[in-house]
Amino acid sequence: MAAPKKGRSASAQSKPGRSLALILIAIVALTGGMFASGHTTPRLGIDLAGGTSITLEAVPEPGQESAINKTNMDTAVDIMNRRVNGLGVSETEVQTQGTRNIIVNIPKGTNSEEARAQVGTTAKLYFRPVLATEISAGAATASPSPSASSSSSSKATDKATSSSSPSSSATPSSSATSQGRAVTDALKADSTPSASSSASSSATASASPSASSSTDAATAKLEAQYTALNCADEKARAAAGQGAKPEDATVACGKNSSNQWQKYILGPAQVDGTDVKKAQAIYNTTTAAGWTVTMEFTSKGAKKFGDITGQLAQQTSPQNQFAIVLDGEVVSDPSVSEALTGGSAEISGNFGQEEAQSLANMLSYGALPLTFKEQSVTTVTAALGGDQLHAGLIAGAIGLALVIIYLVLYYRGLSLIAIASLLVSAALTYVIMSLLGPTIHFALNLPAVCGAIVAIGITADSFIVFFERIRDEIREGRTLRPAVERAWPRARRTILVSDFVSFLAAAVLFIVTVGKVQGFAFTLGLTTLLDVVVVFLFTKPLMTIMARRKFFADGHSWSGLDPKRLGAKPPLRRTRRPSAPAETKEA
Repeated sequence: MAAPKKGRSASAQSKPGRSLALILIAIVALTGGMFASGHTTPRLGIDLAGGTSITLEAVPEPGQESAINKTNMDTAVDIMNRRVNGLGVSETEVQTQGTRNIIVNIPKGTNSEEARAQVGTTAKLYFRPVLATEISAGAATASPSPSASSSSSSKATDKATSSSSPSSSATPSSSATSQGRAVTDALKADSTPSASSSASSSATASASPSASSSTDAATAKLEAQYTALNCADEKARAAAGQGAKPEDATVACGKNSSNQWQKYILGPAQVDGTDVKKAQAIYNTTTAAGWTVTMEFTSKGAKKFGDITGQLAQQTSPQNQFAIVLDGEVVSDPSVSEALTGGSAEISGNFGQEEAQSLANMLSYGALPLTFKEQSVTTVTAALGGDQLHAGLIAGAIGLALVIIYLVLYYRGLSLIAIASLLVSAALTYVIMSLLGPTIHFALNLPAVCGAIVAIGITADSFIVFFERIRDEIREGRTLRPAVERAWPRARRTILVSDFVSFLAAAVLFIVTVGKVQGFAFTLGLTTLLDVVVVFLFTKPLMTIMARRKFFADGHSWSGLDPKRLGAKPPLRRTRRPSAPAETKEA
Protein backbone atom coordinates (compact mmCIF):
# COMPACT_ATOMS: atom_id res chain seq x y z
CA MET A 1 0.00 0.00 0.00
CA ALA A 2 1.45 3.33 -1.11
CA ALA A 3 1.79 5.95 1.58
CA PRO A 4 1.42 9.67 1.05
CA LYS A 5 4.56 11.67 0.59
CA LYS A 6 6.01 13.11 3.73
CA GLY A 7 7.34 16.61 4.08
CA ARG A 8 5.86 20.07 4.02
CA SER A 9 2.52 19.12 2.42
CA ALA A 10 2.01 16.25 4.81
CA SER A 11 2.76 18.50 7.74
CA ALA A 12 0.23 21.05 6.49
CA GLN A 13 -2.45 18.40 6.05
CA SER A 14 -1.86 17.12 9.57
CA LYS A 15 -3.35 20.38 10.87
CA PRO A 16 -6.50 20.95 8.81
CA GLY A 17 -8.05 22.76 11.77
CA ARG A 18 -5.99 25.84 10.93
CA SER A 19 -7.63 26.22 7.52
CA LEU A 20 -11.09 25.74 9.00
CA ALA A 21 -10.35 28.31 11.69
CA LEU A 22 -9.09 30.78 9.06
CA ILE A 23 -12.23 30.61 6.93
CA LEU A 24 -14.42 30.74 10.04
CA ILE A 25 -12.65 33.91 11.21
CA ALA A 26 -13.09 35.42 7.73
CA ILE A 27 -16.84 34.70 7.75
CA VAL A 28 -17.25 36.15 11.26
CA ALA A 29 -15.24 39.28 10.34
CA LEU A 30 -17.17 39.87 7.11
CA THR A 31 -20.48 39.30 8.86
CA GLY A 32 -19.49 41.73 11.61
CA GLY A 33 -18.53 44.29 8.98
CA MET A 34 -21.88 43.80 7.27
CA PHE A 35 -23.85 44.50 10.44
CA ALA A 36 -21.54 47.36 11.40
CA SER A 37 -22.12 49.04 8.03
CA GLY A 38 -25.89 48.77 8.44
CA HIS A 39 -26.27 47.13 5.01
CA THR A 40 -27.51 43.64 5.84
CA THR A 41 -29.06 42.90 2.45
CA PRO A 42 -27.62 43.19 -1.07
CA ARG A 43 -28.47 46.37 -2.91
CA LEU A 44 -31.01 45.67 -5.66
CA GLY A 45 -30.92 47.01 -9.21
CA ILE A 46 -33.57 49.19 -10.78
CA ASP A 47 -35.25 46.18 -12.42
CA LEU A 48 -35.96 44.71 -8.97
CA ALA A 49 -36.27 47.71 -6.65
CA GLY A 50 -37.19 50.72 -8.78
CA GLY A 51 -35.46 54.08 -8.38
CA THR A 52 -35.22 57.57 -9.89
CA SER A 53 -35.37 58.54 -13.57
CA ILE A 54 -33.75 61.80 -14.72
CA THR A 55 -34.37 63.32 -18.16
CA LEU A 56 -31.66 65.68 -19.42
CA GLU A 57 -32.05 67.89 -22.47
CA ALA A 58 -29.06 69.08 -24.51
CA VAL A 59 -28.83 72.87 -24.76
CA PRO A 60 -26.69 74.30 -27.60
CA GLU A 61 -24.26 77.11 -26.98
CA PRO A 62 -24.95 80.33 -28.91
CA GLY A 63 -23.91 79.84 -32.52
CA GLN A 64 -23.15 76.12 -32.02
CA GLU A 65 -26.53 74.51 -32.67
CA SER A 66 -24.87 71.88 -34.87
CA ALA A 67 -22.96 70.57 -31.82
CA ILE A 68 -26.03 68.52 -30.85
CA ASN A 69 -25.34 65.46 -32.98
CA LYS A 70 -25.16 61.71 -32.52
CA THR A 71 -21.40 61.69 -31.91
CA ASN A 72 -21.52 64.26 -29.10
CA MET A 73 -24.63 62.67 -27.56
CA ASP A 74 -22.95 59.23 -27.52
CA THR A 75 -19.83 60.79 -26.00
CA ALA A 76 -21.93 62.45 -23.30
CA VAL A 77 -23.67 59.13 -22.52
CA ASP A 78 -20.30 57.39 -22.20
CA ILE A 79 -18.90 60.06 -19.85
CA MET A 80 -22.05 60.13 -17.70
CA ASN A 81 -22.07 56.35 -17.49
CA ARG A 82 -18.44 56.25 -16.32
CA ARG A 83 -19.09 58.96 -13.74
CA VAL A 84 -22.00 57.23 -12.03
CA ASN A 85 -21.19 53.64 -12.96
CA GLY A 86 -17.39 53.60 -13.02
CA LEU A 87 -16.96 49.90 -12.19
CA GLY A 88 -19.95 48.82 -14.29
CA VAL A 89 -21.91 47.08 -11.51
CA SER A 90 -23.90 49.89 -9.87
CA GLU A 91 -26.78 49.30 -12.31
CA THR A 92 -27.25 52.97 -13.16
CA GLU A 93 -28.60 53.10 -16.72
CA VAL A 94 -27.68 55.94 -19.08
CA GLN A 95 -29.15 56.01 -22.58
CA THR A 96 -30.23 58.46 -25.27
CA GLN A 97 -33.86 59.21 -26.09
CA GLY A 98 -34.45 60.88 -29.40
CA THR A 99 -31.88 63.37 -30.66
CA ARG A 100 -31.66 65.79 -27.73
CA ASN A 101 -32.50 63.88 -24.53
CA ILE A 102 -30.60 61.52 -22.24
CA ILE A 103 -32.38 59.30 -19.71
CA VAL A 104 -30.56 58.35 -16.50
CA ASN A 105 -32.15 55.63 -14.35
CA ILE A 106 -30.72 55.44 -10.82
CA PRO A 107 -31.52 52.38 -8.63
CA LYS A 108 -33.14 52.77 -5.25
CA GLY A 109 -30.50 52.98 -2.53
CA THR A 110 -28.13 55.16 -4.59
CA ASN A 111 -27.44 58.73 -3.56
CA SER A 112 -29.68 60.23 -6.24
CA GLU A 113 -28.72 63.83 -5.44
CA GLU A 114 -25.03 63.04 -5.92
CA ALA A 115 -25.78 61.14 -9.12
CA ARG A 116 -27.85 64.07 -10.44
CA ALA A 117 -24.94 66.40 -9.80
CA GLN A 118 -22.47 64.06 -11.51
CA VAL A 119 -24.42 63.39 -14.70
CA GLY A 120 -25.23 67.03 -15.44
CA THR A 121 -22.04 68.75 -14.31
CA THR A 122 -19.77 69.77 -17.17
CA ALA A 123 -16.65 69.74 -14.95
CA LYS A 124 -14.87 72.44 -16.93
CA LEU A 125 -11.58 73.03 -15.15
CA TYR A 126 -9.29 75.97 -15.80
CA PHE A 127 -6.20 77.38 -14.14
CA ARG A 128 -6.37 81.18 -14.39
CA PRO A 129 -4.00 83.86 -13.03
CA VAL A 130 -5.50 86.07 -10.32
CA LEU A 131 -5.45 89.77 -11.26
CA ALA A 132 -7.41 91.15 -8.29
CA THR A 133 -9.46 89.78 -5.41
CA GLU A 134 -11.30 90.96 -2.33
CA ILE A 135 -13.88 89.71 0.14
CA SER A 136 -17.36 90.12 -1.28
CA ALA A 137 -20.19 91.86 0.57
CA GLY A 138 -22.53 89.77 2.66
CA ALA A 139 -22.07 86.58 4.66
CA ALA A 140 -21.68 83.24 2.99
CA THR A 141 -24.07 80.48 3.82
CA ALA A 142 -22.86 77.56 1.70
CA SER A 143 -20.55 74.84 2.90
CA PRO A 144 -16.82 75.52 2.88
CA SER A 145 -15.18 75.08 -0.46
CA PRO A 146 -11.89 73.20 -0.79
CA SER A 147 -8.50 74.80 -0.98
CA ALA A 148 -5.57 73.56 -3.00
CA SER A 149 -1.86 73.03 -2.60
CA SER A 150 0.76 72.35 -5.19
CA SER A 151 2.57 69.03 -4.92
CA SER A 152 4.69 68.86 -8.01
CA SER A 153 7.83 68.01 -6.07
CA SER A 154 9.04 68.04 -2.52
CA LYS A 155 11.18 71.09 -3.13
CA ALA A 156 8.40 72.98 -4.83
CA THR A 157 5.93 72.02 -2.17
CA ASP A 158 8.10 73.45 0.59
CA LYS A 159 8.26 76.81 -1.14
CA ALA A 160 4.81 77.02 -2.64
CA THR A 161 2.07 78.21 -0.31
CA SER A 162 -1.58 77.32 -0.33
CA SER A 163 -4.01 79.99 0.72
CA SER A 164 -7.77 79.78 0.69
CA SER A 165 -7.92 83.26 2.16
CA PRO A 166 -5.75 85.97 0.65
CA SER A 167 -3.39 87.86 2.87
CA SER A 168 -4.02 91.45 3.71
CA SER A 169 -1.76 92.52 0.88
CA ALA A 170 -3.93 90.56 -1.53
CA THR A 171 -6.93 92.74 -0.84
CA PRO A 172 -6.90 95.85 -3.01
CA SER A 173 -6.86 99.00 -0.99
CA SER A 174 -6.67 101.34 -3.94
CA SER A 175 -9.26 102.24 -6.50
CA ALA A 176 -10.34 100.12 -9.42
CA THR A 177 -7.81 101.89 -11.57
CA SER A 178 -5.00 99.61 -10.45
CA GLN A 179 -7.19 96.62 -11.07
CA GLY A 180 -8.05 97.88 -14.53
CA ARG A 181 -4.38 98.45 -15.31
CA ALA A 182 -3.62 94.85 -14.23
CA VAL A 183 -6.34 93.50 -16.49
CA THR A 184 -5.17 95.67 -19.40
CA ASP A 185 -1.55 94.63 -18.99
CA ALA A 186 -2.48 90.95 -18.79
CA LEU A 187 -4.56 91.15 -21.95
CA LYS A 188 -1.80 92.97 -23.82
CA ALA A 189 0.80 90.39 -22.81
CA ASP A 190 -0.76 87.80 -25.12
CA SER A 191 -3.03 86.51 -22.35
CA THR A 192 0.02 85.45 -20.33
CA PRO A 193 1.13 87.20 -17.14
CA SER A 194 4.82 87.86 -16.98
CA ALA A 195 7.32 90.06 -15.23
CA SER A 196 6.36 92.84 -17.59
CA SER A 197 2.65 92.59 -16.82
CA SER A 198 2.87 95.87 -14.93
CA ALA A 199 3.94 97.43 -18.20
CA SER A 200 4.99 101.03 -18.53
CA SER A 201 2.85 103.70 -20.09
CA SER A 202 5.06 103.63 -23.20
CA ALA A 203 3.94 100.02 -23.91
CA THR A 204 0.35 101.13 -23.62
CA ALA A 205 0.90 104.08 -25.87
CA SER A 206 2.39 101.93 -28.60
CA ALA A 207 -0.89 100.10 -29.18
CA SER A 208 -3.04 101.19 -32.08
CA PRO A 209 -5.98 103.51 -31.25
CA SER A 210 -8.59 100.91 -32.27
CA ALA A 211 -6.99 98.12 -30.22
CA SER A 212 -6.55 100.47 -27.28
CA SER A 213 -10.16 101.57 -27.32
CA SER A 214 -11.35 97.95 -27.62
CA THR A 215 -9.17 96.89 -24.69
CA ASP A 216 -10.30 99.86 -22.64
CA ALA A 217 -13.94 98.99 -23.30
CA ALA A 218 -13.41 95.35 -22.27
CA THR A 219 -11.50 96.46 -19.20
CA ALA A 220 -14.20 98.93 -18.22
CA LYS A 221 -16.87 96.25 -18.63
CA LEU A 222 -14.87 93.81 -16.52
CA GLU A 223 -14.31 96.42 -13.82
CA ALA A 224 -18.01 97.21 -13.76
CA GLN A 225 -18.89 93.52 -13.40
CA TYR A 226 -16.34 93.12 -10.62
CA THR A 227 -17.56 96.18 -8.73
CA ALA A 228 -21.21 95.12 -8.96
CA LEU A 229 -20.57 91.44 -8.15
CA ASN A 230 -21.96 90.27 -4.81
CA CYS A 231 -20.83 86.69 -4.31
CA ALA A 232 -23.06 86.29 -1.26
CA ASP A 233 -26.02 86.30 -3.68
CA GLU A 234 -26.57 82.83 -5.17
CA LYS A 235 -28.01 84.19 -8.43
CA ALA A 236 -25.10 86.61 -8.80
CA ARG A 237 -22.63 83.75 -8.27
CA ALA A 238 -24.34 81.65 -10.92
CA ALA A 239 -24.24 84.52 -13.41
CA ALA A 240 -20.63 85.52 -12.69
CA GLY A 241 -18.45 84.93 -15.72
CA GLN A 242 -21.28 83.28 -17.64
CA GLY A 243 -20.46 83.00 -21.33
CA ALA A 244 -16.79 83.88 -20.83
CA LYS A 245 -14.42 82.06 -23.16
CA PRO A 246 -11.20 80.44 -21.87
CA GLU A 247 -9.11 83.07 -23.67
CA ASP A 248 -11.03 85.93 -22.04
CA ALA A 249 -10.50 87.56 -18.68
CA THR A 250 -13.48 87.08 -16.40
CA VAL A 251 -14.89 87.48 -12.91
CA ALA A 252 -15.62 84.62 -10.51
CA CYS A 253 -16.53 83.77 -6.93
CA GLY A 254 -14.98 81.41 -4.40
CA LYS A 255 -14.94 80.59 -0.69
CA ASN A 256 -12.08 81.24 1.68
CA SER A 257 -11.12 79.34 4.81
CA SER A 258 -13.19 81.72 6.95
CA ASN A 259 -16.34 80.64 5.10
CA GLN A 260 -16.59 84.01 3.38
CA TRP A 261 -17.34 84.58 -0.28
CA GLN A 262 -14.57 86.22 -2.22
CA LYS A 263 -14.70 87.77 -5.70
CA TYR A 264 -11.96 87.71 -8.29
CA ILE A 265 -10.79 89.21 -11.55
CA LEU A 266 -9.11 86.37 -13.42
CA GLY A 267 -6.91 86.41 -16.49
CA PRO A 268 -7.21 84.09 -19.50
CA ALA A 269 -6.98 80.36 -18.81
CA GLN A 270 -3.44 78.97 -19.04
CA VAL A 271 -4.17 75.29 -18.29
CA ASP A 272 -7.47 73.47 -18.77
CA GLY A 273 -9.05 70.19 -17.74
CA THR A 274 -7.87 68.31 -20.84
CA ASP A 275 -4.32 68.81 -19.60
CA VAL A 276 -5.11 66.76 -16.49
CA LYS A 277 -4.00 63.18 -17.17
CA LYS A 278 -5.27 61.56 -14.00
CA ALA A 279 -7.10 62.55 -10.85
CA GLN A 280 -7.75 60.41 -7.80
CA ALA A 281 -9.02 60.81 -4.25
CA ILE A 282 -6.57 59.80 -1.53
CA TYR A 283 -6.49 60.10 2.23
CA ASN A 284 -3.42 62.19 3.01
CA THR A 285 -1.91 61.03 6.29
CA THR A 286 1.47 62.68 5.69
CA THR A 287 0.24 66.25 6.15
CA ALA A 288 -2.96 65.36 8.03
CA ALA A 289 -4.92 67.08 5.26
CA GLY A 290 -7.59 64.38 5.23
CA TRP A 291 -9.20 63.51 1.90
CA THR A 292 -7.52 65.25 -1.02
CA VAL A 293 -7.69 65.08 -4.82
CA THR A 294 -4.37 64.65 -6.59
CA MET A 295 -3.97 65.63 -10.23
CA GLU A 296 -1.32 64.45 -12.65
CA PHE A 297 -0.80 66.54 -15.78
CA THR A 298 -0.02 65.38 -19.30
CA SER A 299 3.42 66.23 -20.67
CA LYS A 300 1.93 69.21 -22.49
CA GLY A 301 -0.06 70.24 -19.43
CA ALA A 302 2.97 69.87 -17.15
CA LYS A 303 4.94 72.26 -19.38
CA LYS A 304 2.12 74.81 -19.40
CA PHE A 305 1.69 74.48 -15.64
CA GLY A 306 5.43 74.93 -15.08
CA ASP A 307 5.51 77.98 -17.38
CA ILE A 308 2.56 79.75 -15.74
CA THR A 309 3.79 79.10 -12.19
CA GLY A 310 7.25 80.33 -13.19
CA GLN A 311 5.76 83.58 -14.51
CA LEU A 312 3.44 84.03 -11.54
CA ALA A 313 6.35 83.60 -9.12
CA GLN A 314 7.81 86.87 -10.40
CA GLN A 315 4.66 88.85 -9.55
CA THR A 316 3.56 90.53 -6.34
CA SER A 317 0.45 89.57 -4.40
CA PRO A 318 -2.27 88.92 -5.46
CA GLN A 319 -0.90 88.49 -9.00
CA ASN A 320 1.41 85.70 -7.85
CA GLN A 321 -1.66 83.51 -7.27
CA PHE A 322 -3.45 81.24 -9.70
CA ALA A 323 -7.09 80.26 -9.34
CA ILE A 324 -8.31 76.71 -9.86
CA VAL A 325 -11.71 77.32 -11.43
CA LEU A 326 -14.19 74.45 -11.60
CA ASP A 327 -17.40 75.16 -13.50
CA GLY A 328 -16.97 78.90 -13.00
CA GLU A 329 -16.25 78.75 -9.26
CA VAL A 330 -12.84 79.26 -7.67
CA VAL A 331 -12.08 76.26 -5.51
CA SER A 332 -8.57 77.42 -4.57
CA ASP A 333 -6.17 80.34 -5.13
CA PRO A 334 -2.68 79.24 -3.99
CA SER A 335 0.26 81.63 -4.29
CA VAL A 336 3.47 80.63 -6.04
CA SER A 337 7.06 81.40 -5.07
CA GLU A 338 8.83 79.40 -7.79
CA ALA A 339 8.07 77.36 -10.90
CA LEU A 340 6.38 74.03 -10.16
CA THR A 341 7.66 71.68 -12.84
CA GLY A 342 6.92 68.26 -11.33
CA GLY A 343 3.72 67.83 -13.34
CA SER A 344 1.30 67.19 -10.48
CA ALA A 345 -0.88 69.13 -8.06
CA GLU A 346 -3.16 68.46 -5.12
CA ILE A 347 -6.52 69.95 -4.17
CA SER A 348 -7.15 69.74 -0.43
CA GLY A 349 -9.78 71.09 1.91
CA ASN A 350 -12.74 69.98 3.96
CA PHE A 351 -13.42 66.99 1.73
CA GLY A 352 -15.41 63.95 2.78
CA GLN A 353 -14.62 60.66 1.05
CA GLU A 354 -17.61 60.78 -1.29
CA GLU A 355 -17.03 64.44 -2.15
CA ALA A 356 -13.37 63.83 -2.99
CA GLN A 357 -14.16 60.76 -5.07
CA SER A 358 -16.93 62.60 -6.90
CA LEU A 359 -14.59 65.46 -7.83
CA ALA A 360 -11.86 63.03 -8.89
CA ASN A 361 -14.34 61.16 -11.11
CA MET A 362 -15.45 64.33 -12.86
CA LEU A 363 -11.87 65.44 -13.46
CA SER A 364 -10.73 61.99 -14.59
CA TYR A 365 -13.59 61.38 -17.00
CA GLY A 366 -13.47 64.82 -18.55
CA ALA A 367 -15.93 67.51 -19.50
CA LEU A 368 -19.19 66.85 -21.28
CA PRO A 369 -19.14 67.95 -24.93
CA LEU A 370 -22.58 69.55 -24.48
CA THR A 371 -24.46 71.53 -21.85
CA PHE A 372 -27.54 69.83 -20.39
CA LYS A 373 -30.48 71.08 -18.41
CA GLU A 374 -32.58 68.89 -16.15
CA GLN A 375 -35.95 68.47 -17.80
CA SER A 376 -37.68 66.15 -15.32
CA VAL A 377 -37.02 63.92 -12.31
CA THR A 378 -39.48 61.10 -11.59
CA THR A 379 -39.68 58.12 -9.27
CA VAL A 380 -40.06 54.82 -11.13
CA THR A 381 -41.34 51.47 -9.88
CA ALA A 382 -39.47 48.22 -10.36
CA ALA A 383 -39.30 47.25 -14.03
CA LEU A 384 -39.70 43.57 -13.18
CA GLY A 385 -40.88 43.78 -9.59
CA GLY A 386 -40.89 41.43 -6.66
CA ASP A 387 -42.75 38.69 -8.54
CA GLN A 388 -39.85 38.13 -10.94
CA LEU A 389 -37.33 38.17 -8.10
CA HIS A 390 -39.50 35.72 -6.19
CA ALA A 391 -39.67 33.47 -9.24
CA GLY A 392 -35.90 33.66 -9.69
CA LEU A 393 -35.30 32.73 -6.07
CA ILE A 394 -37.72 29.80 -6.38
CA ALA A 395 -35.84 28.61 -9.47
CA GLY A 396 -32.57 28.84 -7.53
CA ALA A 397 -34.04 26.95 -4.58
CA ILE A 398 -35.33 24.19 -6.89
CA GLY A 399 -31.90 23.90 -8.54
CA LEU A 400 -30.18 23.75 -5.17
CA ALA A 401 -32.64 21.14 -3.91
CA LEU A 402 -32.04 18.93 -6.98
CA VAL A 403 -28.28 19.17 -6.47
CA ILE A 404 -28.63 18.21 -2.81
CA ILE A 405 -30.93 15.26 -3.65
CA TYR A 406 -28.41 14.01 -6.21
CA LEU A 407 -25.55 14.35 -3.73
CA VAL A 408 -27.45 12.48 -0.99
CA LEU A 409 -28.52 9.62 -3.28
CA TYR A 410 -25.17 9.16 -4.97
CA TYR A 411 -22.59 10.18 -2.34
CA ARG A 412 -24.57 9.46 0.84
CA GLY A 413 -22.37 10.44 3.82
CA LEU A 414 -20.06 12.50 1.63
CA SER A 415 -23.06 14.69 0.77
CA LEU A 416 -22.84 16.17 4.29
CA ILE A 417 -19.42 17.62 3.43
CA ALA A 418 -20.72 18.93 0.11
CA ILE A 419 -23.80 20.52 1.67
CA ALA A 420 -21.71 22.15 4.40
CA SER A 421 -19.39 23.54 1.70
CA LEU A 422 -22.35 24.89 -0.27
CA LEU A 423 -23.66 26.63 2.84
CA VAL A 424 -20.26 28.24 3.51
CA SER A 425 -20.05 29.38 -0.11
CA ALA A 426 -23.58 30.79 0.04
CA ALA A 427 -22.82 32.66 3.28
CA LEU A 428 -19.65 34.20 1.84
CA THR A 429 -21.45 35.19 -1.37
CA TYR A 430 -24.32 36.85 0.51
CA VAL A 431 -22.10 38.77 2.93
CA ILE A 432 -19.69 39.97 0.24
CA MET A 433 -22.55 41.10 -2.03
CA SER A 434 -24.08 43.02 0.87
CA LEU A 435 -20.75 44.75 1.55
CA LEU A 436 -20.12 45.53 -2.14
CA GLY A 437 -23.30 47.63 -2.22
CA PRO A 438 -21.99 50.51 -0.09
CA THR A 439 -18.34 50.11 -1.17
CA ILE A 440 -18.48 49.92 -4.99
CA HIS A 441 -22.25 50.47 -5.40
CA PHE A 442 -22.79 46.92 -6.65
CA ALA A 443 -26.45 46.29 -7.43
CA LEU A 444 -27.97 42.84 -7.70
CA ASN A 445 -30.14 42.63 -10.81
CA LEU A 446 -31.92 39.63 -12.33
CA PRO A 447 -28.97 38.58 -14.56
CA ALA A 448 -26.74 38.72 -11.46
CA VAL A 449 -29.18 36.41 -9.67
CA CYS A 450 -28.87 34.04 -12.65
CA GLY A 451 -25.08 34.18 -12.28
CA ALA A 452 -25.38 33.17 -8.62
CA ILE A 453 -27.65 30.24 -9.57
CA VAL A 454 -25.19 29.05 -12.23
CA ALA A 455 -22.47 29.18 -9.57
CA ILE A 456 -24.25 26.44 -7.60
CA GLY A 457 -23.38 23.98 -10.37
CA ILE A 458 -19.78 25.22 -10.60
CA THR A 459 -19.28 24.80 -6.84
CA ALA A 460 -20.90 21.35 -6.76
CA ASP A 461 -18.74 20.27 -9.70
CA SER A 462 -15.59 20.93 -7.65
CA PHE A 463 -16.82 18.66 -4.86
CA ILE A 464 -17.69 15.90 -7.33
CA VAL A 465 -14.22 16.02 -8.89
CA PHE A 466 -12.60 15.64 -5.47
CA PHE A 467 -14.94 12.85 -4.31
CA GLU A 468 -14.46 10.85 -7.51
CA ARG A 469 -10.69 11.07 -7.21
CA ILE A 470 -10.96 9.67 -3.66
CA ARG A 471 -13.19 6.85 -4.87
CA ASP A 472 -10.70 6.01 -7.64
CA GLU A 473 -7.96 5.63 -5.05
CA ILE A 474 -10.18 3.37 -2.92
CA ARG A 475 -10.94 1.24 -5.97
CA GLU A 476 -7.20 0.72 -6.31
CA GLY A 477 -7.19 -0.89 -2.90
CA ARG A 478 -6.06 2.01 -0.68
CA THR A 479 -7.56 2.88 2.66
CA LEU A 480 -9.33 6.23 3.10
CA ARG A 481 -6.66 8.45 4.70
CA PRO A 482 -3.93 7.79 2.11
CA ALA A 483 -6.62 7.87 -0.59
CA VAL A 484 -7.62 11.41 0.40
CA GLU A 485 -4.03 12.66 0.36
CA ARG A 486 -3.21 10.99 -2.98
CA ALA A 487 -6.47 12.13 -4.60
CA TRP A 488 -6.09 15.80 -3.63
CA PRO A 489 -3.17 16.81 -5.95
CA ARG A 490 -4.94 15.45 -9.04
CA ALA A 491 -8.31 16.89 -8.02
CA ARG A 492 -6.72 20.23 -7.20
CA ARG A 493 -5.26 20.59 -10.69
CA THR A 494 -8.59 19.77 -12.31
CA ILE A 495 -10.52 22.19 -10.06
CA LEU A 496 -8.08 25.04 -10.70
CA VAL A 497 -8.16 24.56 -14.48
CA SER A 498 -11.96 24.37 -14.50
CA ASP A 499 -12.38 27.47 -12.33
CA PHE A 500 -9.77 29.37 -14.35
CA VAL A 501 -11.75 28.74 -17.54
CA SER A 502 -14.97 29.89 -15.85
CA PHE A 503 -13.31 33.01 -14.44
CA LEU A 504 -11.69 33.83 -17.79
CA ALA A 505 -15.08 33.59 -19.51
CA ALA A 506 -16.63 35.85 -16.86
CA ALA A 507 -13.79 38.39 -17.19
CA VAL A 508 -14.06 38.54 -20.99
CA LEU A 509 -17.84 38.88 -20.74
CA PHE A 510 -17.48 41.69 -18.21
CA ILE A 511 -15.00 43.59 -20.39
CA VAL A 512 -16.76 43.32 -23.76
CA THR A 513 -20.34 43.89 -22.59
CA VAL A 514 -22.25 46.74 -20.97
CA GLY A 515 -25.34 47.13 -18.83
CA LYS A 516 -27.03 44.26 -17.07
CA VAL A 517 -24.86 41.56 -18.66
CA GLN A 518 -21.93 42.93 -16.67
CA GLY A 519 -23.87 42.12 -13.50
CA PHE A 520 -24.10 38.47 -14.60
CA ALA A 521 -20.39 38.36 -15.46
CA PHE A 522 -19.36 40.04 -12.20
CA THR A 523 -21.39 37.62 -10.06
CA LEU A 524 -20.13 34.61 -11.99
CA GLY A 525 -16.51 35.70 -11.56
CA LEU A 526 -16.99 36.44 -7.85
CA THR A 527 -18.59 33.07 -7.09
CA THR A 528 -15.90 31.26 -9.09
CA LEU A 529 -13.19 32.83 -6.93
CA LEU A 530 -15.14 31.92 -3.81
CA ASP A 531 -15.37 28.31 -5.04
CA VAL A 532 -11.57 28.08 -5.01
CA VAL A 533 -11.44 29.57 -1.51
CA VAL A 534 -14.08 27.20 -0.14
CA VAL A 535 -12.59 24.04 -1.69
CA PHE A 536 -9.06 24.81 -0.45
CA LEU A 537 -9.88 26.19 3.00
CA PHE A 538 -13.00 24.22 3.91
CA THR A 539 -13.83 21.18 1.79
CA LYS A 540 -10.35 19.60 1.73
CA PRO A 541 -9.56 20.20 5.45
CA LEU A 542 -13.01 18.93 6.45
CA MET A 543 -12.53 15.79 4.33
CA THR A 544 -9.15 15.21 5.99
CA ILE A 545 -10.77 15.38 9.43
CA MET A 546 -13.69 13.13 8.41
CA ALA A 547 -11.27 10.52 7.04
CA ARG A 548 -10.12 9.96 10.61
CA ARG A 549 -13.63 9.12 11.78
CA LYS A 550 -14.58 5.47 12.01
CA PHE A 551 -17.81 5.97 10.02
CA PHE A 552 -15.88 7.01 6.91
CA ALA A 553 -12.55 5.24 7.56
CA ASP A 554 -14.18 1.80 7.88
CA GLY A 555 -16.19 2.32 4.71
CA HIS A 556 -19.69 2.22 6.22
CA SER A 557 -22.33 1.37 3.65
CA TRP A 558 -23.90 4.85 4.10
CA SER A 559 -20.60 6.71 4.03
CA GLY A 560 -20.41 6.76 0.24
CA LEU A 561 -16.99 5.16 0.47
CA ASP A 562 -17.87 1.48 0.92
CA PRO A 563 -15.09 -0.48 -0.86
CA LYS A 564 -17.47 -3.30 -1.78
CA ARG A 565 -20.01 -0.99 -3.43
CA LEU A 566 -17.16 0.75 -5.26
CA GLY A 567 -15.74 -2.55 -6.55
CA ALA A 568 -12.41 -2.10 -4.82
CA LYS A 569 -9.59 -4.48 -5.62
CA PRO A 570 -8.26 -6.49 -2.75
CA PRO A 571 -5.03 -5.06 -1.44
CA LEU A 572 -1.93 -6.59 -2.91
CA ARG A 573 -0.06 -8.58 -0.30
CA ARG A 574 3.31 -10.24 -0.71
CA THR A 575 3.39 -13.93 0.18
CA ARG A 576 6.35 -16.20 0.75
CA ARG A 577 6.99 -19.06 -1.60
CA PRO A 578 6.40 -22.40 0.03
CA SER A 579 9.71 -24.07 0.71
CA ALA A 580 10.42 -27.38 -0.97
CA PRO A 581 9.85 -30.39 1.29
CA ALA A 582 13.03 -31.59 2.87
CA GLU A 583 14.29 -34.92 1.61
CA THR A 584 14.33 -37.56 4.25
CA LYS A 585 17.54 -39.32 4.71
CA GLU A 586 17.54 -43.02 4.86
CA ALA A 587 19.23 -44.53 7.73
